[in-house]
Amino acid sequence: MRILQLHCDSIEYTPTKKEIKTAEENVSTDTIHLDELVVAFVAIEKEDDSSVAQDAISQIKNSMEKIGCKKLLLYPYAHLSSNLAPPSTAISLLKEMETSAKDLDVSHSPFGWTKSYKVQVKGHPLAESSKVITKQTTGIKSEEDTSEALKGESKIKSFWYILTPEGTMTPMSEFNFSKHPKLEVLSKYESAKKRSVDEPPPHVALMKKLAIADYESASDSGNMRFFPNGRLIKSLIEQYVTKRVKDYGGYEVETPIMYDSHHPSMVSYFNRFPARQYNIDSEGKKLFLRFAACFGQFLMANEFQLSYKNLPYRLYELTRYSFRREQSGELVGLRRLRAFTMPDCHAFCKDMEQSIDEIKTRFDLSQSVLKELGIEESDYEMAIRFTEDFYNENKKTVEELVKKHGKPVLVEMWKEKFFYFVLKWEFNFIDNLGKASALSTDQIDVENGNRYGIDFVDENNVKKNPIILHNSPSGAIERIIYALLEKAAFDSKQGRKPSLPLWLAPTQVRVIPLKDEFYDVCSTLSDKLSSHNIRVDIDDRNDSIGKRIREAEKEWIRYILVIGEKEADSENLSIRDRQTGNVRELSFDDFIKEFQEQTKDKPFSGLNNPRNLSQRPQLMV
Repeated sequence: MRILQLHCDSIEYTPTKKEIKTAEENVSTDTIHLDELVVAFVAIEKEDDSSVAQDAISQIKNSMEKIGCKKLLLYPYAHLSSNLAPPSTAISLLKEMETSAKDLDVSHSPFGWTKSYKVQVKGHPLAESSKVITKQTTGIKSEEDTSEALKGESKIKSFWYILTPEGTMTPMSEFNFSKHPKLEVLSKYESAKKRSVDEPPPHVALMKKLAIADYESASDSGNMRFFPNGRLIKSLIEQYVTKRVKDYGGYEVETPIMYDSHHPSMVSYFNRFPARQYNIDSEGKKLFLRFAACFGQFLMANEFQLSYKNLPYRLYELTRYSFRREQSGELVGLRRLRAFTMPDCHAFCKDMEQSIDEIKTRFDLSQSVLKELGIEESDYEMAIRFTEDFYNENKKTVEELVKKHGKPVLVEMWKEKFFYFVLKWEFNFIDNLGKASALSTDQIDVENGNRYGIDFVDENNVKKNPIILHNSPSGAIERIIYALLEKAAFDSKQGRKPSLPLWLAPTQVRVIPLKDEFYDVCSTLSDKLSSHNIRVDIDDRNDSIGKRIREAEKEWIRYILVIGEKEADSENLSIRDRQTGNVRELSFDDFIKEFQEQTKDKPFSGLNNPRNLSQRPQLMV
């Protein structure tokens, strides 16, 4: 069965004539108008049966619940397939689907009739989706495909508190959030565990406007395409985070993106990690795409001969990509994806004491990395999760982490250990729609050393399993871009000029010749700036100066240099600074010094587009 599902403002259709002999009878040819509904264009195929119909209507209803719609029109639409079921089967399954959706305001358009129609589709990311449902995919959420951790996640008995830097633990329902509105947003978001979205957050429009990224309709949902600007930004962030992890002591490795789901170490790990995976059948093997770098690094560490003198030992991988088959209602822009780039560093520690020392170091690293990426402590809130036993035994450690954060944090406490970790902290960015997204995180894992047969020899020559820490100092690279764009959108809303950190700007300086005769001067100046690791381009298009300056402003370009006769003859640079709105005169050397102070210790890559704007294709987004 093939389904094109649309969330619509309205649909209007008129049956005009019977298309097949077995078309439905007693059909009115009046025009039908319906408002605020989901329209499911359905093609029923050979081999489809009741199980397929039931799975299809279940998926439709599930997605409708996420977008808050209660009205459904099933619209038979043969054009979606060339492998159609016999009409008698098709109408039977269509009516079965309608009957199974009686808890909704459901109807179907006439089967076997030619119809004229007009449809107005809503403009949000979840408004359009397609589904292919077969006997083979029916029941995909089986015991084999869905981890016990994932199935049980919603059943965990959690106790929610707010813990202050002074060590006061208050039940969440009793805490006064008046001075901590973002923490209140996080608390409600996490305790409700509602991840779906009702409208696109502001960064979605910005990622398209700035030619950073866009949805890829030819791929699975949640797999994005990055244009040259976006790839440049991603690459710079990847380079920076990797350097910081390596400076801290991480050793970079690379592991496969797919694994045998029947490998002994994988079967039990599935049931401890709350993620949905993509499955692949290949030559009799059932493979899955990795949802984290954990098991690749664990299998590698299994082959190491370790001594306590080697610990803590840190393995690091920048996974491009990790894959998680997130629910479609949760996917939006760069906030939550099915394919994402995750810096993942595991530290193998000899005991809990060493683990606690290490997690403090990584906490500081994560705070520093986010700040240098352009995300301040005021932009995120902290959540910390632990078992009651761990808290009772390590209360001082928990309180020290909260004190490092410097403001109250959300606590989720479990009476018993449900996952493989006993403690997990995370920094959560709060966006313009009040959704929380985890950035930096770390975990204390007390199971996988044993599960993967990783051991070390201690001071008494006894073999032991290490405790493993799971840290991403930044979180997914795509989420960093999402957070920076959401921050920029907020700045714009507050009347401030939106911008990216200078070191991440695709173009840092734009040179504009007043007339063609000044092009050579601009070219020479651009070469000179480029030699000092500055991304500079030239707007040589045949447009007015005013229009070209406005275009540079729209692209958030920090420095604009207009070159006319006066500027060509001057030893100084006349610099239009977008951040201040002022035009300043600086010597070349002083400008270079100012620029380098703002980009100090950050990676550099050259332009990822032609230098001359006249040579660039126009991106239609």
